[in-house]
Amino acid sequence: MLGALRCISQMLAYEIAITLIIMPILLLSSSLNYIVIYSTQFYTTWYFYTLLPFAIFFFISALAETNRVPFDLIEAEAELVAGYNVEYGGFLFAFLFISEYASIMLMSGLFVILFLNGGDFNFSLFQSNNFNINIYLQHFCLFHDFIFSFKLMSICFCFILIRAILPRYRFDQLLYIG
Repeated sequence: MLGALRCISQMLAYEIAITLIIMPILLLSSSLNYIVIYSTQFYTTWYFYTLLPFAIFFFISALAETNRVPFDLIEAEAELVAGYNVEYGGFLFAFLFISEYASIMLMSGLFVILFLNGGDFNFSLFQSNNFNINIYLQHFCLFHDFIFSFKLMSICFCFILIRAILPRYRFDQLLYIG
């Protein structure tokens, strides 16, 4: 019962934060369409630079939403007694971990689309009057996939790195941060 109340209060605290963080991005791009969101970043600048505090808060809220180490209080309490490592085995354990890492990939993908310009990379340094490298790279779809995958894996690496660096918080400290 106590774990369920903690889970609900954590979800409410950080769901509201993520919603409020996405609002300025929607106002700057004037659309809910993700293609319009990252195409406006292509023609202006990445929202990571202009909305840096929002990007940091979004990353912290994404950590809380995916129940990563500073915010995994429900799992931490269960690990002391038995934990899900004892309850699940074989395929169920594999599906549990696949679902956890799929949520990390989803939040990383949202971060890349909302703040890091999706799969586009602005080569404004390489432009001249006669040669525009962006025109040639727009027709090469694998390049966009590679750039998006690189950005996605970079954010996933940050998720894993924070798990290795930060300790767990107490529950009152968690709600104070939220």
